[in-house]
Amino acid sequence: MTREPSLPPTRPSLRLASAVCALAVAAIPLTALLAQPSRAPYTIAETGQGFANLQTAVDAIGDARGTIVIAPGNHRQCAVQTAGFISFLSEQPGAAVFDAVTCEGKAALVLRGRGAEVSGLVFQNMRVRDYNGAGIRLETGDLTVAQSWFRDSQQGILTAGDSNATLVVDHSTFTRLGTCEGSGGCAHSIYTGALGQVRITNSRFEQGRGGHYVKVRAPIVQIASSSFDDAGGQGTNYMIDLPAGASGQITNNWFVQGRDKENYSAFIAVAAESREYTSSGLVVAGNRARFAPGVDRNSVFVADWSGEVQQVENNQLAANLKRYEIR
Repeated sequence: MTREPSLPPTRPSLRLASAVCALAVAAIPLTALLAQPSRAPYTIAETGQGFANLQTAVDAIGDARGTIVIAPGNHRQCAVQTAGFISFLSEQPGAAVFDAVTCEGKAALVLRGRGAEVSGLVFQNMRVRDYNGAGIRLETGDLTVAQSWFRDSQQGILTAGDSNATLVVDHSTFTRLGTCEGSGGCAHSIYTGALGQVRITNSRFEQGRGGHYVKVRAPIVQIASSSFDDAGGQGTNYMIDLPAGASGQITNNWFVQGRDKENYSAFIAVAAESREYTSSGLVVAGNRARFAPGVDRNSVFVADWSGEVQQVENNQLAANLKRYEIR
């Protein structure tokens, strides 16, 4: 992958955010949530089988659908899913930490089955030679991530292109991610290829270490009710980058641009690299955006290289922040 430098309650965006949140919660199987895992660190909820190795648990599910309940603790393991639909659930949200170990030089979880769910896990210290080390690498299939934390790594979530796939991220946090080391350009907190659609709700992005906070190459995006706190960022770029254009919505989010920027020219960039998808259906509304205390500069809230974005409205913007500009 190329890597480079309050509103009326009837708004559709609020209804959509609620629906997405419900989708993320509903995606977690009830049997898994009620599971009583054995003493083994990895237990298949449906059968009660316990495993000492995560990959062995994944292989035991195979092409079926199953749930792996992960015990609290520091897990220096990784796994590659090549088939089936697997839910990776922390027994106690936030207590299972995947630390520093990647598979295939990619990520702690490399996913190329029919689909996957991840809930309550922490991913930290993921670094690989090509500077794309991630907590999760999605290659094929749908993925829902809920109540998870990605921190101190080169990337949080990185995906390939699968036009039939949907990525849903809800109630998750992305901290001290991104890098512009190496010759390939920059890594990001979330970086997706050409998925079918991407939904990010109720999530927090903070203290970036390079690149963008969210970079999405999908034709449809919904980014709602999330916060982008760049006050502690270092050498960061855009908060949201839609490099090939996109329709959908960016609504009811909170943005703060920090002092230490590699590029402070815009908060949100649309079609900066190509016009692969139409952006005429993109709605940017109900957001609040400002600069961190002590930052005195001019910037643009939405910079649009397509010239197609027409609905940038009802946003609360700082005095030095221009609403919209065609580049």
